[in-house]
Amino acid sequence: MKKSLFVVVLLVVLVALAAFAVAPTALADETLITGAKAAYLTDGTGEMVLCEYHATDRYPIASMVKIMTALLSFEEIERGEMSLDETLIVSSEAMGMGGSQMFLQEGDAYPVSDLLKGVIVVSANDACVALAERIAGSEEAFVVRMNERAKELSMTNTHFANCTGLPHPEGYSCAKDVATMLRELIKHPDYHRFSNIWLEDYTHPDGRVTTMTNTNKLVRFYQGCVGGKTGYTAEAGFCLAAAAQRQGVDAVSVVIGMKDSKARFAASTTLLNHAFACLKSTPLAVAGEELTLAPVKQGKQRFVPATVAETLALVTRKGEEARGRVEYRYFSPKAPLQAGDKVGEAYLVADGIVKARTDLIALAPVDKGDWGDAIEEFLGHYPLRWN
Repeated sequence: MKKSLFVVVLLVVLVALAAFAVAPTALADETLITGAKAAYLTDGTGEMVLCEYHATDRYPIASMVKIMTALLSFEEIERGEMSLDETLIVSSEAMGMGGSQMFLQEGDAYPVSDLLKGVIVVSANDACVALAERIAGSEEAFVVRMNERAKELSMTNTHFANCTGLPHPEGYSCAKDVATMLRELIKHPDYHRFSNIWLEDYTHPDGRVTTMTNTNKLVRFYQGCVGGKTGYTAEAGFCLAAAAQRQGVDAVSVVIGMKDSKARFAASTTLLNHAFACLKSTPLAVAGEELTLAPVKQGKQRFVPATVAETLALVTRKGEEARGRVEYRYFSPKAPLQAGDKVGEAYLVADGIVKARTDLIALAPVDKGDWGDAIEEFLGHYPLRWN
């Protein structure tokens, strides 16, 4: 009897120790988000939710609306329907916008790149309207596109009423939806040309110089911050959506309704720190390392050593095994090839789902083969058989 009791007690102790040994997955939500109306924290894909507090409740989100304005602008550029170098003439409507602005002058021509910089760095309402008018003809028509895009992204608790986030009774969103559109925005490489600008003097076409200071202080004071968007109105409170990356782990946080600016940055820092304490990145295919032999047609060699253009890594909670694999699709290109040429694609697969893809590239050149090489290649495919 005593022996059985000892075994039971020992098992209880071991289970308790194992629980403490497992890496943290989520703190109590009220500990993470003290003082917020709503909060949300995920990994970079949105698949792992690390904190949610009133995450689908509808609130005004102030200038975080501009995440969608910027997203539609970059998508317009990606489709080739607008360019960063294109210049736009500022309308009276754009110049007359109140609130935060970059002080555009009616009738002056500004590059799209500068207007996007204004939206992303200083939360410029005037630049938002200028871009909206260029893309859709009017702010009202642009707002229709904003809501259509929100629907495509399954942002079911969002309705946009303008492109700036200025107070409007019909405008609302939620922490979860804000995280969704920020994750989509940071996929665009051109966004990162502007998102980490902290301080910059800007010369207007008429020679005026104004100073742009990023409203997102995490850009300067949080290691690994790659972007985000602040917001404030009396009704919305102080808001912040932020994205950061450390050691291959991406995280996105959102807070809504904080009491002051300092509180929103502190809360976002706490959330992001928690994400990096919970998550790890395990590389399964490292760029630059020889990973496979890719077939080549009509070359001196039938195969070329290949690697991935970008490292493929699986993000999991600490304490969990990274259960994934890398699969290759070979294109069998014709020689000659140069090192760096695309020879296929690589896919990171986990739980039966393709999580990421990248190009498979040659690590060495391959010269075009001669007749002897062609015969050898043919025999490799169709070997002779003697009866």
